[in-house]
Amino acid sequence: MSAAAISPKLFEAARLGDPEAIARLLETAQPDIRRYARATCRSSADAEDAAQEALWILFRHVGTIRSFLAISAWLFSVVRRECLRLARKSGLMPSIDESDTEAGLLSRPEADLRLDVASAFEALPVHYRDVVLMRDIKEMTIDEIADALGASRQAVKARLHRARSLMREYLTR
Repeated sequence: MSAAAISPKLFEAARLGDPEAIARLLETAQPDIRRYARATCRSSADAEDAAQEALWILFRHVGTIRSFLAISAWLFSVVRRECLRLARKSGLMPSIDESDTEAGLLSRPEADLRLDVASAFEALPVHYRDVVLMRDIKEMTIDEIADALGASRQAVKARLHRARSLMREYLTR
C-alpha cells in the first residue's frame, strides 16, 4: 500500500472507529489490495473475491492493527491467505511431492509459482518484506525507499539483496 496515500492520522482515526476515516482508509487501500490480489491469485475472479474479503476484514479488524507501519504487511498477508484459501477450495493446490524438489518448482504452472512466491514473501522478516514490497510491488526507487524508511541507499540495497536471497532460498527448498 502506498504509505504516502494513507497518513498515520487517517489510520489512527480509523483504528479508533471514526466511520468517515474507515471509509477513506478502505477507499485508499483498495487499488493496492486489488493489484496485489491480481498478482497473487490464480484467476481474476479469485483476485476480485480475495480483494473484497481483504477489504471486509480490514473494515472489521482495523481497530486491532497495532501500528501504522504494520498495515501494509498485514493487508498483503490477508490477501495472500485468501488467495491460498480460494486455491484450496477449488482443489488446485500443488501436491506436496511436487513442491518438495527444485525440479518440481520449475515444472509447475505460473499460478502455482505465484503462490510459492507469496509464501516466500510472507516468510521474510518484516524489515526485509517492507523493502521488497516497496521496490518490487510498489515499484519505488531506491532513493524513495531510503527516504520512506529513513535509511541510507546502501542499507536499502543491502536489505533488498538479502531479502531476495532469502526468497530464493525459500523457493529452492
